[in-house]
Amino acid sequence: MGRKPFIAGNWKMNKNIGEAVSLVEELRAKLDGVEYAEVAVAPSFTALAAVRKTLDGSHIALAAQNMYYQDQGAFTGEVSAQQLIDIGCKYVIIGHSERRNIFGESNEMTNQKVRTALERGLLPILCVGESLGQRKRNLTFMVIDDQLRDALVKAPHEDAEKIVIAYEPVWAIGTGETATPEQAQEVHKHIRERLESKFGKEAAAAIRIQYGGSVKASNAKELLAMPDIDGCLVGGASLKADEFAAIIEGAKIKEVKGES
Repeated sequence: MGRKPFIAGNWKMNKNIGEAVSLVEELRAKLDGVEYAEVAVAPSFTALAAVRKTLDGSHIALAAQNMYYQDQGAFTGEVSAQQLIDIGCKYVIIGHSERRNIFGESNEMTNQKVRTALERGLLPILCVGESLGQRKRNLTFMVIDDQLRDALVKAPHEDAEKIVIAYEPVWAIGTGETATPEQAQEVHKHIRERLESKFGKEAAAAIRIQYGGSVKASNAKELLAMPDIDGCLVGGASLKADEFAAIIEGAKIKEVKGES
């Protein structure tokens, strides 16, 4: 069985509640009947409840942009996995480069979050990626290996297929620069090989690996045509219903190639 393409929109710190609801209403209308790809949106925490209500009866899943690894306690400003499940989230983004680079989250903290998400029943979208300096110094594979190894310590093998990996080269996030399909495929293939070493061939073949980094309608189809690119984690382009829907439409290429 092939890997069903998975397109997720990370709205970051954008959209108030009314704007978020309007965007989801537009998306529902545009994506009615879409079955060739799985779709999720990740609004800000403040809009999760309203977006969840608006998504009722649709095939669009709800995702959160972050979580803490403790269930409860004196952790001002944090949100637990159980709270996200309670509000209706299916997925949670973990280890995004902005969490690592702006807020100083370590590989070890990312690991704690991944394990907690799996234990509580949330599906983690684990982000990995190198900076421009690291790529220029030919450190891409080493950085990816370190991030994957540390983030997946003690991750249960039986849960491996529940994990989504998002390769996001930091130098391509919000910059307008995008890895070429060939560059992205090279890293995705490497990631799958590392997953095979950890979880075995069957599990690695089932794990979906998204690409993220200035994904837009004009490049989505070329990226998704690559054999190891199973979807996209979309930033700015997911804030416009037309653009996001066009990106999702690019996943039809997997259907044509018999991979969905």
